[in-house]
Amino acid sequence: MTQPNPKKQIFEHLARVGKGLAHAARLDLLEALAQGERSVDALARTCGMPIPNTSHHLLVLKDCGLAASRKEGLQVFYRLAVPEVTMAIAAVRRIAEQQLAEVSRIVRENFESRDALQPVRREELLKMARRGEAVVIDVRPAEEYAAGHIAGAINMPVDSLPRFLKKLPKEQEIVAYCRGPYCMLAFEAVEKLRKKGYRARRLEDGFPEWQAGRLPVGKGE
Repeated sequence: MTQPNPKKQIFEHLARVGKGLAHAARLDLLEALAQGERSVDALARTCGMPIPNTSHHLLVLKDCGLAASRKEGLQVFYRLAVPEVTMAIAAVRRIAEQQLAEVSRIVRENFESRDALQPVRREELLKMARRGEAVVIDVRPAEEYAAGHIAGAINMPVDSLPRFLKKLPKEQEIVAYCRGPYCMLAFEAVEKLRKKGYRARRLEDGFPEWQAGRLPVGKGE
């Protein structure tokens, strides 16, 4: 009797993980989960999907090991299974940007065209913050900030930014970050700050990548 090929068996299971990533809605959900644990209802609202569709995609993500869940009363809460999920998505993103002309065009026309300044790399921001050369602002909603944020960052949701402006020093650079490299919140914040005379740049990616890189994080308000 022929013995199963262990390499092929493992590849079959790796393909299950790939299946979890092989849908735009599930990638959107994974970005939302990377901000912190959420209920199914909250995820549906954040991603603009019907609750039944959201539940289906979350079950697929759980089945292939990308998400984990817990039940509290009648609600089910989901989170990323492991931080490495964020890095796996980042790797896929880099390949797509380098190898797929359509992705490169979309990035160029919708992101690079909005901000000609070089974004701040994670390691650079860490050094700037430690030297007191930058004020870091988190422009995500308050609940996402409370679930986890860059250590020392100030929560200034982009919609409320105008009322926070007087608290920001003009002698320091302002670095804004949000959910990830394709999140428009940081772009909007930087644009508003520059119009008011602040020196502002955005972080090259977002909080999930910062956390996955095991850089200092904080929790709570």
